[in-house]
Amino acid sequence: MKQTQTEIRLAGSGGQGLITAGIILAEAAILDNKNVVQSQSYGPEARGGASRAEIIIADGPIYFPKATWVDILLAMSQKASDQYSFDLKAGGIFIVDTTYVNQIPTSSALAIPISSRTREKFGKELFSNIVALGVICETTKVVSIQALQAAVSARVPDGTEKLNKEALAFGRKLAKEAIKKNNGLEAEVIEADS
Repeated sequence: MKQTQTEIRLAGSGGQGLITAGIILAEAAILDNKNVVQSQSYGPEARGGASRAEIIIADGPIYFPKATWVDILLAMSQKASDQYSFDLKAGGIFIVDTTYVNQIPTSSALAIPISSRTREKFGKELFSNIVALGVICETTKVVSIQALQAAVSARVPDGTEKLNKEALAFGRKLAKEAIKKNNGLEAEVIEADS
C-alpha cells in the first residue's frame, strides 16, 4: 500500500494566528490517527512580521520534519504569497486571502477574501485563522471536520468555543462558494510518493 504524505504551509503576518492554526491542524490530524510533524517560524516583531506554520501529515513514518515542496499553501499576506508560491508542487492547492494579497502569481489559486469576510461576519478579524482552517478543511479534506472541530474546541480560550465553531463553519461556507464560482472544480490533495 502506498503511503500518503501531505505537506502544508500556512504563511502570513504575525498576529494573524497562523501558528495557532498550524497547531490546531496538527492536533486534528492526530485525532484522525495520522502521523504529524508541526513546526513554526516567526519574526521578532509581535505583530506584522513574517509568520509561518508547517504541518506534515502522513499515514506512515515522516523522515524529514520540514516542508519542502508543499501540497497545500495558505497565503494571508502579499509577502507570503510572493515568497512561498514557488514552493508549491505542480497541482498543489494554493489558497489566497485576497484581503491582503492583491497580486496572485498564478491563475490556479483559490482566491477568497478571508480576513475581510471574517471582519464583516464577526466584527473583527480575530477569527480569520479559524475561518482559514474551515476553508482548508472543506477544500482539501486533509483532516476530517469532526477532528478539526474537536481540535478547535480543545485549543481556543474558554467561553469562545461557540464563536470559533461558527468561524469554522463560515470558512467551509466560503470555500464552497469559491469552489462553485470556479466552475465547481473541487481541489484534490496531491499525494506525495513515499
